[in-house]
Amino acid sequence: MITRAEVCAVACADTWRDAGAVLASPFGTIPSIGARLARLTTAPDLLLTDGEAMLLSETTPLGEESSSPVEGWMPYGRVLDMLAGGRRRVMMGASQVDRYGNQNISRIGPWDRPKVQLIGVRGAPGNSVNHTTNYWVAKHSERVFVESVDLVSGIGHDRARQVGARFHDVRVVVTDLAVLDFTGPGGSMRLRSVHPGVEVSDVQERTGFELAVDEVAETRLPTDEELALIRGTLDPRNLRDQEVPA
Repeated sequence: MITRAEVCAVACADTWRDAGAVLASPFGTIPSIGARLARLTTAPDLLLTDGEAMLLSETTPLGEESSSPVEGWMPYGRVLDMLAGGRRRVMMGASQVDRYGNQNISRIGPWDRPKVQLIGVRGAPGNSVNHTTNYWVAKHSERVFVESVDLVSGIGHDRARQVGARFHDVRVVVTDLAVLDFTGPGGSMRLRSVHPGVEVSDVQERTGFELAVDEVAETRLPTDEELALIRGTLDPRNLRDQEVPA
């Protein structure tokens, strides 16, 4: 039986399809499986690191110490060079995201009296205006998909147009329910596909604004090859089911 986590993993992998020789920066278990899967299938030139400062020559299993030969040095300064040059493709998380793809990972609540302090803006502004950026949301809900984010960390399509951010390239949001893009009116969020067993109404009910909806496909299932790689090579410990329960 194919699990929801495995459907999400291949949806994430598709965000790196044919990416070429760029640095993959996945945040989260499912995106990490997706980046590795893409490297073994549709994006063989993708660059992966050990999470610290080394580029790996082989694609290693998730959650295991790497014994892969090192093929390059990738300290933080070089990551920033690749970011500024557009040679990086990231899949970040989002504590909040609005209809135009403005993302918040900094705080929840008003500026003078926030309810929750999160990890901070971090590199989200630079990511979202310099290279391809996608988002992963493990639990699709109205608390995440909001009419207006409490603080803009990653830049959405409306703000990018206002400032003429020519390299802005926020493409999709993958969630445990669906895949969404920004091809709706004015660069607004559109429901591209729903995962098997999910209805369009399920997604809309858990979204805090009206989604653009036209022809909604069903998110593709993993191929036999992809399924074998996920289960046998990339995530033999089933860590994916901890992020998206079966």
